[in-house]
Order: sequence, then structure tokens, then C-alpha cells
Amino acid sequence: MVHSTLSEQEIVRREKLKELASLGINPYPAPLFEVTHTAAFIKENFSEEQKDKFLEVSLAGRVMSVRDMGKANFAVLQDTSGRIQLYLKRDDICEGDDKTLYNTVWKKLVDIGDIIGVKGFVFITKTGETSLHVQQFVLLSKALRPLPIVKEKDGEVFDAVSDPEFKYRQRYADLIVNPGVRDTFIRITKMKNAIRSFLNERGALEVDTPVLQSIPGGAIARPFITHHNALDMPLYLRIANELYLKRLIVGGFDWVYEFSRNFRNEGMDRTHNPEFTILEFYTAYKDYLWMMEITEQMLEQTAIATNGTTEVMADGKAISFKAPFKRVSIFDAIKEHTGVDITGMDEAALREVCRTLKITVDNTMGKGKLIDEIFSEKCEGQYIQPTFIIDYPIEMSPLTKKHRSKAGLVERFELMINGKEIANAYSELNDPIDQRERFEEQVRLMERGDEEAMYIDYDFLRSLEYGMPPTAGIGIGIERLAMLLTGQHSIQDVLLFPQMRPERTEG
Repeated sequence: MVHSTLSEQEIVRREKLKELASLGINPYPAPLFEVTHTAAFIKENFSEEQKDKFLEVSLAGRVMSVRDMGKANFAVLQDTSGRIQLYLKRDDICEGDDKTLYNTVWKKLVDIGDIIGVKGFVFITKTGETSLHVQQFVLLSKALRPLPIVKEKDGEVFDAVSDPEFKYRQRYADLIVNPGVRDTFIRITKMKNAIRSFLNERGALEVDTPVLQSIPGGAIARPFITHHNALDMPLYLRIANELYLKRLIVGGFDWVYEFSRNFRNEGMDRTHNPEFTILEFYTAYKDYLWMMEITEQMLEQTAIATNGTTEVMADGKAISFKAPFKRVSIFDAIKEHTGVDITGMDEAALREVCRTLKITVDNTMGKGKLIDEIFSEKCEGQYIQPTFIIDYPIEMSPLTKKHRSKAGLVERFELMINGKEIANAYSELNDPIDQRERFEEQVRLMERGDEEAMYIDYDFLRSLEYGMPPTAGIGIGIERLAMLLTGQHSIQDVLLFPQMRPERTEG
């Protein structure tokens, strides 16, 4: 809990609580208030010809501004759909001699940020603004903390609150004062719904798999560790759900998917948060070539569902999600952007390449990590338009099937967009003996000090021994995709509550 000294405005608002109580008004009444319309619906549908349908309107929302005109006031009410102007006239609110509700409660005790319910009829003002003529109002929730002031004119915001400390730590207030933030998260929901619809229409089954795992498998990453008291055993927050979804393919489901909340104990920057969402799906009797086609189809449709177009702007660059996407092998990508052909190089030669290219590496890195560093440092940022980087070396991909025609490679692709990895996919390894050997190589890397090397999951190996059909699988970073489709520059802007350092406390 954060303790702080009350500001002058906060003290005044608490005094108003006492005044409301003295008038017999409950500032936090029972929750039932029947809402018949939203601000957006009224503004989109009202006309003089249709005014008879808007004679009895009930709205609820937050007071965002007030213009005092003596016996009448104009105010702005914000609900979940947007904003609408209110017109309050003293003699309409208080028909009798007692004008307390208007003169005292409305004009003196209601503040910007308070939540009210209003009833009345819709009309158009002399300036042409659709407004609600209020005949009744009730205070539904008294705000004890003032909102930041955001100035607007003709629908344009001039000084939106942009301080990251405020926006990310107090997202609830950010959503109130910055309407564009609400729109971003609505579009993200549309994006997720579009993906679900695409998969469901093709027969995929949405499932849930464990978040607490005894083995942090399915990816190369450092896990968060916790402890289960009743079983007296360590558990890990999942870094991936891959191995559980593959168990379901073994069990007879042909196409499964999950929006998986994952946790990786790694650094934070504008594209990384320790808690994030990955969409993973696995399809029996398919390969990575099929997966490229279904992925570009899904993303094209998702872009249209989210924004109405396949074209988006990201960091000032126009990006097209129109299928098909370009395909480039990882070795060709490295050769193109470094001038070095690393095909067939051993670990020592790769270390020399890294030294020449001034790429920092350490002794814990094996061949796969060295190639990954070269690509990440010199190539990844070059791919702005959607591009499949394909055919990775086997050392980089311990869960991937060997390439059917190219020795030393595996059938894998990563999807690069705007210089970042958005998706990672394989023709899945289903040979249990080969998989065991790959896991054992990961253990050797762990013994060298690689904290991100993969653990051996013996139960997963056992499941493969029952036989897993040929399978294609993919993981798509939902927040990174959301950044692209909503034009945001930081992962914190597409997470409702991003991870932050503990807040300083006083008292």
C-alpha cells in the first residue's frame, strides 16, 4: 500500500463527503442504475426526425468537464463508448422551491471525475451539438482523487497525459483521461477474437495447459521459480506451453491452440516484458511449409478485422500484411547482411566471425547461440515487411524435425516484421530417440553455464514413445503483433498492466 500526504484537492473532496452525508445523500449508493443508451449510440443515431425515440434516455458515466452558466450548466459525460454533452437547468432538476440538488449538490459538491447517472431527452444545440437535456441526476460514486487535466478542442487532444510513470502504474486513470488508450485495447481484443474465429472455423480446439510446471520446457529461456508447500517441491512458471500441446497431439487431437500467458525471467525493454502472451497451435499431419501459408492467411485476415485494411503504420513505416510473405534462409540472410557465408562452420570459426563483426559472445554459447547472435545483431532489424526466415541449423532448434533434404538443418521458420521476431514455427520433431539426444545436448550446454538451456522433460519423451504424428507447430507473440496492428512503439502500451519496479512509499 502506498501512503502519501493528501493534496489540498483531496482534502476538499473528503470534506464534500461530509457535506453530502449531512444532506442525507449517499455518495456510494446501491449499484443498480438502469442505463438505456450509450453516448456513442446517441450521437450516431439521433436526428430530428427520430427525436421521439430519444425522449426517455438514461446514461451513466464520469463528469469530465463543467461550464457554469448560473441557472444552467453544460457538462461533458464520458461513458464506456465515448463522450456526450449534458445540459442541466436548475428549474428542470429542481421543479419545486427546494433548489438544493442543483445549487448545492450539482454546483458545489459534484467534481470532475465523479460518476453520475442522468435521465432526460436528446436535442441538438444551436451550435449543432447532440446533447442530453437532463431532467434527473443522481450521484453514483464520489471521486476522492482529482484527474489530470487534458485539454481538448473540436475533438482534438492537445496535452494528453504521456508520462510513462503515470500511464503504466495508474492505467485505470490513463484509460479515463486518454480515450485513445481505450481504443488501442479494444482493437487488441478485436485482433484476438479474429485469430480465434480463424482457428475455430477451421476446426481447431482451444485448450488450457498448466501454468505451474515441474519442468520449464518448450523454449530456451530463464524461468521464474516458486515452491509448492504441500508437495514440498520446486515449481516453475511456464516459459512455454509447447510440450503440453504436443502431448495432446499424441493423445489424438489433430489441431489444438492456446493463448498462453508465459513468464520469462529476463530483461525488460520496449519489446520484452517478463509476463506476456503467446498464441501456440499445433496441427497433425502438416509441416512448416503448410504453416507458412496458414500463418500469412491468418495474419492478413486479422489485420483486416482489426483495422479494416492490410496496411499498417509502424514506427513511421508502411507495412503490408497482404499474403504471400517473402521467404529467405537464415544462412542467405547472414551472407546478405554481413558478407560472410557461415555454412558448415564449426564453433571456433563462428567465434572468429563474431569477433570480426564485433559481436559480444561468451564461453557458455554453443554453435546455435553464436549463429543466433550473428543473425540478431546484423540481420533481424533489416526485415521490415513480413518475411519468413527459414531452414535453421540443428543446433538452434532442439525441438525441430531435421530438414528432409538439407543436412545439418531443420524445418523451422521465424516470421520477422518491422525488424522483430513475431512468430517461431517448426515441423515438429517426433522421433523420441533424436529428441532425447537433443535434450542431452542442452544439458551439456547447461553444464557450461548456459542459464537458458532447455531442461530434459522425461514425461514428454515418454509421450513421444507412444507415437506423435507428423505435426506443424507455431508460437506467435501476441503483444508484438498487437504493437504492429495498433501502431504502438512499446510493449508497455499494449499491456494493460505492465511490470514495473515497486512504487516508493511514504509514511
